[in-house]
Amino acid sequence: MEKFGFVGLPNAGKSSLYNALTGGSALAAPYAFATTDPNIGVAKVPDHRLDLLVAMSQSNNRVHASVQFTDIGGLVEGASHGEGLGNQFLANIREVDAIVFVLRAFQDPDIPGNPDPLEQLRVLEIELTLADLETLEKQATKRVKAARLDKSITGEVDALEEAIGILSAGIPLYRSHFPREEFSLLSPYFLLTAKPVLAIVNIAEDQLSDADAVVEPIVQELEDKAEVISVCVQLEAEAAELPPEEQADLLEGLGLGQGALPRFVKQAYHILGLRTFLTTGEKESRAWTFREGSTAPEAAGRIHTDFQKGFIRAETINWKVLLECGSWGEARDSGKIRVEGKDYLVQDGDVMEFRFNA
Repeated sequence: MEKFGFVGLPNAGKSSLYNALTGGSALAAPYAFATTDPNIGVAKVPDHRLDLLVAMSQSNNRVHASVQFTDIGGLVEGASHGEGLGNQFLANIREVDAIVFVLRAFQDPDIPGNPDPLEQLRVLEIELTLADLETLEKQATKRVKAARLDKSITGEVDALEEAIGILSAGIPLYRSHFPREEFSLLSPYFLLTAKPVLAIVNIAEDQLSDADAVVEPIVQELEDKAEVISVCVQLEAEAAELPPEEQADLLEGLGLGQGALPRFVKQAYHILGLRTFLTTGEKESRAWTFREGSTAPEAAGRIHTDFQKGFIRAETINWKVLLECGSWGEARDSGKIRVEGKDYLVQDGDVMEFRFNA
């Protein structure tokens, strides 16, 4: 399950966003540090393809792919040095897969602080950058000494020293020239600024018609280094509390489509290179997440490690073609099921059955 950590200044709307995405009940209050312990919740990934396969197979169970969200307390300037509750908060998101910046763009006389999302982005990036710099500087001397005796870690030490130089200049790694393929060398340090980033600009209801203009400064600032979307978090959180049919009516009436979760998932999957394959049958239809570029055995391993170890072949068909056939049996009889081997690169929307040796 992919994990996302919310980062923002106090009262930026992180807890309300958490509630909107998970249907949870995290405390969202107009004062700093309403969240002291992290809120951790799981949301099902909407996928209409899965719904159609459930209907076709008359499946007894429907299992969506899921994502996990961690909402930490608001950061303040100086958090990396212990201001507010400092690194206590940051420690709770070091092992997430991606960072979600929540940036407030609306005015509210009851909420202190600057509503300029660019200024908030600056503060958050500085704090995460300083936290990462502290982490690496604590390790640098020990790893350099170790590399004199163990040449196998020379690449890691070189990457560590290069990263320290970048961070010392006040640049978060995700925005730097640091080679993406070398990030894995620094994975033991769980660096915050080495993670993919999604920026959510929290807008007010009266800004909905002008949302593109509100987020444009953030889009220009981050260029191609992060995905940026606007969300009226308060409306989304209120909608999440309603029954599904009322929720759909409210979102449609406000022009918000299906709501924040599908938009979030689409962008989150994009930045992480995630795709979905499906399995279907009378017992269960299920969506499985995999990394783009995964082979058939690697996809099989998402179901169970034994499937990957004993992989023989994958029987595969695109979800649309399967629905046109009407059933797996009809697709097999008409020759539409493909047999793929170990080198097959799984495609988004593949419906698969795996054959393996136990």
